[in-house]
Amino acid sequence: MSRDLAVRERDTWSRTGALLLLGFVCYALPWSVFAALPLPKDDQPVLRIQGSNTIGAKLGPALVKGLMEEQGLQQIRIEAGSAENEQRVVARSADGRSVQVAVAAHGSGTGFTALQDGSADLAASSRPIKDSEAAALAGLGDMRSRDNEQVIALDGLAIILHPGNPLNAVSIEQLARIFSGETKTWEELGSRGGPIHLYARDDKSGTYDTFKELVLGSQGKSLAAGPQRFESSEQLSDAVSQDPAAIGFIGLPYIRHAKALAISSGDSLPMQPDAALIATEDYPLSRRLFFYRQPQANNPWVEALVHFAQGPRGQAIVGQNGFIAQTVTAMRVEPNEAMPAAYRQLAGEAQRLSVNFRFQEDSASLDNKALRDVERVLDYLKAQNKLQHAVVLVGFGDPKGSPSRTALLSKLRAMAVRRELAKGGVIFRDIVGLGDELSVAGNDDEGRLKNRRVEVWVY
Repeated sequence: MSRDLAVRERDTWSRTGALLLLGFVCYALPWSVFAALPLPKDDQPVLRIQGSNTIGAKLGPALVKGLMEEQGLQQIRIEAGSAENEQRVVARSADGRSVQVAVAAHGSGTGFTALQDGSADLAASSRPIKDSEAAALAGLGDMRSRDNEQVIALDGLAIILHPGNPLNAVSIEQLARIFSGETKTWEELGSRGGPIHLYARDDKSGTYDTFKELVLGSQGKSLAAGPQRFESSEQLSDAVSQDPAAIGFIGLPYIRHAKALAISSGDSLPMQPDAALIATEDYPLSRRLFFYRQPQANNPWVEALVHFAQGPRGQAIVGQNGFIAQTVTAMRVEPNEAMPAAYRQLAGEAQRLSVNFRFQEDSASLDNKALRDVERVLDYLKAQNKLQHAVVLVGFGDPKGSPSRTALLSKLRAMAVRRELAKGGVIFRDIVGLGDELSVAGNDDEGRLKNRRVEVWVY
């Protein structure tokens, strides 16, 4: 993507960032409305959540509190648990019974272990389940099925510095060299401050797993020996903001008093962890936050919380807690001469929706998030009376050697989205394939997955 184009699109999207961040979900998703949930017969928790600190520190308890409010429970409060990074959400029923949900936030990996040994009903994860974890849980069911894998929010990893550090942007390549220990001083990056001090999440953290995959792994690097490691996101952020030589990585809601860097990938313009760029997952370090269900658990509280999190009130809570709700909104993109002609004309006449459809790895099939986004887009189109001849799908791909083959594959991806939306009654204005134009990432494995996308535009 050209610098001019990226700047214009980023500025246009930033104007709607506040809306996305707040998570105003105006179109109800087709989730069931649950009747009153069963109350406990003893003091045991009705629901046990284990896993990601990113989710468990604030978002998980907030979603539980929202569900309890919807259930008409009273005196709802969030209390510290029996160990660090553990909490209980406690309430009382109308007949005076105590209802509690336990939330333990010791890292994404611990959630899958807890599902396996039966000590949790729901795993919270700030990264997709690993092949080894899915295999270990295969006896319970397919953890990657649409029912069991639930994307509840979007987030971006922020690379943070002390607020006095003058550095403003780095590339993925530079980050990998910094955290592998190859780049040792701020002066090597054109900044100042002497030796670089590294701060990182602990090995159980999904935030660390995401960083390892998107940054270190993509460049064939490993984390250097000696960084300060943290189980708590807030503690890491506060430590970085107090150390003039520090650099660390953290989830979007935990920037707090630190300074966030702009990040570039390949030839893309450096991008701040901006709400709109994370909503479309174009930001290089964007990620998804998940609930994974225990497939064989017959616990209606699991089902209810998953559905609540995906619905309008749940997604509003997502935004209120600093994450990015999966909201569908439309916004203008200013056309410019750097755009391909067809895209420039589209930008001049239509509006782009705040969702990109992406695909399963090595597949033309929509992934689980995309399948749910079909429902969200359909609800938006119905509410706006845009089901007939108002929608244009624009497919993109990654370099394949032959421009004609790349263009064909990009259009086939758009056709895959067309098939799903057509089931909801959409009659399209046009289907376009732009090949490897307007790349948002580099050409490594992760970058190719980001570049293989379908945008939705409406007249």
